[in-house]
Amino acid sequence: MQLLHLDSSVLGAASVSRQLSAGIVARQQALHPGLRVVVRDLAADPALHLSGAHVAAFQGVPSDDATITADLLKGNAYMDELFAADILVIGAPMYNLTVPTPLKAWIDRVAVAGKTFRYTASGPEGLLQGKKAFIASARGGVYSAGSPAAALEHQENYLTGVLALLGVADVTVIRAEGLALGAQAKDAAVSQALADIAALPA
Repeated sequence: MQLLHLDSSVLGAASVSRQLSAGIVARQQALHPGLRVVVRDLAADPALHLSGAHVAAFQGVPSDDATITADLLKGNAYMDELFAADILVIGAPMYNLTVPTPLKAWIDRVAVAGKTFRYTASGPEGLLQGKKAFIASARGGVYSAGSPAAALEHQENYLTGVLALLGVADVTVIRAEGLALGAQAKDAAVSQALADIAALPA
């Protein structure tokens, strides 16, 4: 089995989403001995955002821009890693109500009609069936269902929607929220998330 571990926080060792994603990976390794792990630090080595040059290259127009060519190769590697993965772990903090831009850039490279999903008469159909995904979610405020700010939550809903588009229906969210509401609230949220990780079944 193979696991693809993505992190997108810019906070390095201070990141809660990185702490949670690492915990999820460790739990999966314990549950699946011999699991191969591929790591992508999207914050440290981000892809470029889509441009007209990218779209032209996708349509078969050769590029003589070395930067674009290298970035296209990175996008191809993203796709290969995703297809090879049985398990996907995404470290996803909330930045300005949604996901960090390096994670969005990764999504733009792997959510490709005709490769990871296709359009049908009854709507889009995901082509990545049978994969399992975990989202390590961290956010300063409280945006979960029932909270006053729930309507502003475009992070977990967006990610689960993208995964569903790709055909990944088995998605577990491990969440630590309210991290900016004081040390006690942060400690409680992280402790609960770590307990949730420890309880993950095989």
